[in-house]
Amino acid sequence: MNHGKLLVSAGAAMVILSQGAVGLAAEFRVGVIDQQVIMEKSKAGKRALEGMKEFSASRQKIIAADDEALKELEKSLKAQESALSETARREKQEQFRTKLEAYQRRLQDFNREIQVKQKELFEEYSKKIDRAAKVVAEKEGYAAVLDKGSESTLRVVLYHRGAIDLTDQVVKEFDRQNK
Repeated sequence: MNHGKLLVSAGAAMVILSQGAVGLAAEFRVGVIDQQVIMEKSKAGKRALEGMKEFSASRQKIIAADDEALKELEKSLKAQESALSETARREKQEQFRTKLEAYQRRLQDFNREIQVKQKELFEEYSKKIDRAAKVVAEKEGYAAVLDKGSESTLRVVLYHRGAIDLTDQVVKEFDRQNK
């Protein structure tokens, strides 16, 4: 969920409640969800996370193979170093340096690819979770739904009663919408 939306929603809730508008405040119901839990518990979220994990693992296998090839080349270079002429030794060192640079570029490219894919996945599923949360909120009469966040993300909600946690309901609606 967009953090700006969260802050505006939280701010609106605080303004209404702090203004002493008792009649209005009594009607104003706020729910909370945990987007990360929704991703981890929902069927579509599990599939997406597993796909991301497989994508990362495939990249890691390539990097591990490249790393092993570099280690073998370095080992071979050290073993032959004394037997090689100065020119041959420099050529081998240049080959090693070129392969090392290619390895480092590939590693950076793969890391960038993974970050882009994670960002795209988060944006796509954030929109889907927003839609599911909206359906649940409208059905249950909630005026606002906030993301609880976690230690690794922005925490907007510091405390809430368990009764207003809509995460499980949103997981069910999310699964219904994203079969």
